[in-house]
Amino acid sequence: MKAIMSVVTAAAIVGGMMVRTQAQSMGGVVQSAKDAQWGAAPPMLPAGAQIALVSGDPGKSGPYTVRLKFPAHYAIPAHSHPTDENVAVVSGALTLGMGDKLDKQATGNATLGPGAYALAPSGMNHYAFTGAQETTILLYGIGPVDFKYVNPQDDPRGKRGTR
Repeated sequence: MKAIMSVVTAAAIVGGMMVRTQAQSMGGVVQSAKDAQWGAAPPMLPAGAQIALVSGDPGKSGPYTVRLKFPAHYAIPAHSHPTDENVAVVSGALTLGMGDKLDKQATGNATLGPGAYALAPSGMNHYAFTGAQETTILLYGIGPVDFKYVNPQDDPRGKRGTR
């Protein structure tokens, strides 16, 4: 019995090392929330957001995943993307709405808490905002990421000195 357990234990260790090695060679990622390296979000988002890369490169073609942290009372005006946008809430609450203008009172808005998921299909105008608490999300999809603000005056890339 002892010999069988030793063989099973050795096989589990070797198998685990093979899976880890294979994941690393395939570009696999294992990252805890505390290992996230935060920095200022790109200028396509309003000032105040932070970003941490999880995998891929959202500026290039191919899959990507990033963490985004939004402060309390943060808002992203109505915009669309050329590709699907997947959102998973990690902490806090994020309210999402569909439409051509950010409307915090719209009846169709959905407030998502930790564990919730949303999909904004490519080309669909949508907006997002936080309430009284900081919110962290995982955002993933296929890059390159681009924002097309419905109202060009809402685009923070055109506002100098706001970053």
